[in-house]
Amino acid sequence: MSYLASARCKLYYEDTADADPSAQNKPVVLFVNGWAISSRYWKPLLKALSAEYRCVIYDQSGTGKTVIKGYNPAFTIQGFADEASELIEHLGLNSSRTLHIVGHSMGGMVATELSLRYADAVVSCTIIACGIFEETAWTSFGLFMLGGLIDISLNFRTVFQVEPLRSMFIKRAATKEITREYQDVLIEDFTQSDKDATNAVGKFSIDRDVLRAYTRHVLAIASPLLCSVGMADNTIPPEGTITLYERRKAKSAAPTHLAKFMELGHLPMLEETAQFAKELKQHFERAEHYYKLQP
Repeated sequence: MSYLASARCKLYYEDTADADPSAQNKPVVLFVNGWAISSRYWKPLLKALSAEYRCVIYDQSGTGKTVIKGYNPAFTIQGFADEASELIEHLGLNSSRTLHIVGHSMGGMVATELSLRYADAVVSCTIIACGIFEETAWTSFGLFMLGGLIDISLNFRTVFQVEPLRSMFIKRAATKEITREYQDVLIEDFTQSDKDATNAVGKFSIDRDVLRAYTRHVLAIASPLLCSVGMADNTIPPEGTITLYERRKAKSAAPTHLAKFMELGHLPMLEETAQFAKELKQHFERAEHYYKLQP
């Protein structure tokens, strides 16, 4: 458990190599969080992976233990990628091809940006539940309405601490039952995250220009890519991730795979940790093998 002072914030992070120095010699996995949530929800997955991988998690600006008071961070994809970049360089993860980046939901956009910035260091990228959609009048209207719902939910978000809204919030995030501990984490993180950061992230995640740029950038990632989606996701329609996978598969020369979890929702790392960890390991191993074969 450590802090990194940067121009944006006092960034809280955890590195499994701090408790286990032998992890310094293992491949590294950097996890990038989704909207309005701290890094705590990755903990079960870390337990499943840390025997073989050095795992790094951190709280983005506006969430968890990261301090933004006295700073003026930009809540944009570039801004969030900047703070992650400082962490990557602080830990020396940009010096050799040992880095796997895993981004969930909005974090998939940040993970994509990082994969482009550190193309020589990244072994693989994983995008979880962060898709794209064909632009139609209907989807444009849907995004407009979603923007309004973001404003409303933030103004009244404390109501999600009380039943039955609490259970409704959890069921929207996780289709399969998760433990009470992580139900509490989801509620606490959402209701206590910085309002300006949470609002900005919610809005840029559905901005059409941002989504267009995101699509281009995903196609440009040079390393192997895994698109992961819960087909019972009630938060973000799973079809968007499948569309992204199909677009990337058709356009990119780099290996691209799809992991579909038929009964899982928006949080596969909590809903079925062992199954999700298995898919990640297979992806990491495929990517490592891919680079061993490169001249």
